[in-house]
Amino acid sequence: MKARERHYDRIVRTICALCFFAGAFVIFSAQIAAAGEVKISGELRQWHKVTLTLNGPFARELDNNPNPFTDYRFNVIFEHASGAPRYRVPGYFAADGDAANTSATEGNKWRAHLSPDKPGTWRYQIEFKKGKNAAINDDAAVEPVDGCDGLKGEFNIGPTDKTGRDFRAHGRLQYVNKHHLQFGGSGVYFLKAGADAPENLLAYADFDGTYSHKRRAARAGEAAPAKLKTWAPHLQDWRPGDPTWKNGKGKGLIGALNYLAGRGANAFSFLTYNAGGDGDDVWPFVTREDKLHYDCSKLDQWQVVFD
Repeated sequence: MKARERHYDRIVRTICALCFFAGAFVIFSAQIAAAGEVKISGELRQWHKVTLTLNGPFARELDNNPNPFTDYRFNVIFEHASGAPRYRVPGYFAADGDAANTSATEGNKWRAHLSPDKPGTWRYQIEFKKGKNAAINDDAAVEPVDGCDGLKGEFNIGPTDKTGRDFRAHGRLQYVNKHHLQFGGSGVYFLKAGADAPENLLAYADFDGTYSHKRRAARAGEAAPAKLKTWAPHLQDWRPGDPTWKNGKGKGLIGALNYLAGRGANAFSFLTYNAGGDGDDVWPFVTREDKLHYDCSKLDQWQVVFD
């Protein structure tokens, strides 16, 4: 009887092991099969934001060998079919591609963005290299990322359909050796008018990984350290159809920007890094002190606001 039980146990363990390795093989095969796939998304129109997403190497925010933020050189060359303009755009690690909503810290999505100057056909070519400090050292020893480096494709862009104050009706802001920036499409000069405070606009409770490092009492002549902002008074200024993340987060800050726009403002001043400063509550990294690992979900949520 005992011998039969031992034999049965061995069979069960063998089946479990086979199932585990089969599952791991399927997952690994799926990742390999998807490598090199490119998706073009966004409103494919002149001056609008167009996003290229590549299924590339799997990585985690806190990886060190390789570090996805320093040890990969990911660029995309975008060129209009006429031959001009031509841009080499730096790309970045984007976790699972939806980190604003999932809070993902890992994935295989890599991204680059373009605001196309012209309607018509645009071509792209991906440059993807791997090596120690490849992202920050042009002389680093690198090797191509298999299945990704050299990928090519094209997409078509239509004319903008925006009007009025929408920047996409006017084009990219450009420095033209004059006092004011100029829109690349309409030729109108941009006269900036907006709020100059608060510097820590992004110290917002709805952003992932955001907290105040202040624990001391206020210094003479300085406001008392405050909790993270909620922008609650501006919840009423959020409108249906406005963006949010994670099932409704972000309404307070989006509403605040709606309020400013409604008052005629076209700009606002803020910091993306104030560690060690008066606010000490805004940084793009996973942790305040580690400047080599970026918080993908926080940055994705910031991007919702910036867009």
